[in-house]
This record gives sequence, structure tokens and C-alpha cells, in this order.
Amino acid sequence: MARLPRLALPGLAHYVIQRGHNGQAVFVDAIDRDAYRAAMSAAAAAESVQLHAWALLDGEVQLLATPDKPGALSRFMQALNRRYVNAFNRRHGHSGTLWDGRFRAAVVEPGPLRLQALVLVDAADAGHTSAAQRLGGPRDATLADPPEYWALGNTPFDREAAYRTLLTDGLPAATGTALRRAALGGWAAGQVEPGLDARDGLRPLRPRRPGRPRRAAG
Repeated sequence: MARLPRLALPGLAHYVIQRGHNGQAVFVDAIDRDAYRAAMSAAAAAESVQLHAWALLDGEVQLLATPDKPGALSRFMQALNRRYVNAFNRRHGHSGTLWDGRFRAAVVEPGPLRLQALVLVDAADAGHTSAAQRLGGPRDATLADPPEYWALGNTPFDREAAYRTLLTDGLPAATGTALRRAALGGWAAGQVEPGLDARDGLRPLRPRRPGRPRRAAG
């Protein structure tokens, strides 16, 4: 079966997952993570991509990002991976790719689900995510908080306290599972402009139901 074209829509957040090849580690230490963040910052600026959150796990990267232009998300990931893989291979005497195929991504509905995706990334692994900047820690100039974060309170203290509660409480397991399944499948998460997939030949936003389509009643 032919592979569907990637679903990427300018102006909407995307929950991105990229996994290490055969489960191998893609970060060995803080030096690797700093190198990835530097490459990520440079690629985001070059390709007009807003970064909202990152989680740099041992064998996987998770991002929440909004491309501003068509094709920007793919160009961003290509530039980021090219720079980081070259640096990783030089430093560790490695060769070949680090990644298990191409990155996966889900377009995320604005509103509560986008906030939940932010929490999902920031709660992925304490110490290896962007959560600190929303909890009173140093601000990361490369990150842009989405509107849903700003709506958590009228002052920085209010927003930080509300966000800390969200991270502590965590997401319902079903929500996290649904977001991850959508990303790994390349589908939309939530309601993203009904009817959009019928315009201009855009690929479907969600999996088709199994079986043949029902015949219209005659």
C-alpha cells in the first residue's frame, strides 16, 4: 500500500515523535542534549517554526511545534536531524542514521487538547523536558508558550502554579494514548476544521473505517 503524504498544516500545532533506530539511545548525556537543542533552535529560526515544548528522552524525541508555512515542519526536522546526527556520529564514533525512519506527527486541535499536548510533552521525563520554563525556571528564548498556557492565569505566578498542578495531576491515560496514537499514525488529534480533508485533494485527517463504504440508498 502506498504511504500517505504527511499531514502538516501551517498555523496549527503538531505533536511530533521521533524514535531511535531499533530502540537505541539518541542522547548519551547532557552534552548531546545541548547539541540537539542548539540544532533545534537554529532550524526553527531558519524554517519559521514555533517551538512550544520538547522532551529529549534517551531513545526518543517529542516536540510540540507550529509551522508557519507549508512544508516548514519537514524542512525543520530535516535540518535539525542532519546537523544533530552529524555531531552525534562525530562525537561517539558512530555511523549511519540514528532514527527509526521518518518522524511522526499529529496535527493538534487548538484549545484544551493543545494544552494537554503541551502537558504530555513537558511531563514526559523530569529533567529532560522544557517544563522548567513554565514553572519559574530560566526562560528559553526559543520557546513560545501557546495561548492556552497564557490563559491559565493573569500573572506569571498564577500561570506557573496552575501549570504545576496540571503536571502533578497528569493527563488521563486515554488522552495521552490517543495523542500518541494519532502522532504515530500521522492523523489529526481532535477536531481540526471539519471538511478540510475534502479540499484540494488533502489526505484524510483520520483513519477510514474498515470495510467497504456503504452504498447510498437508492
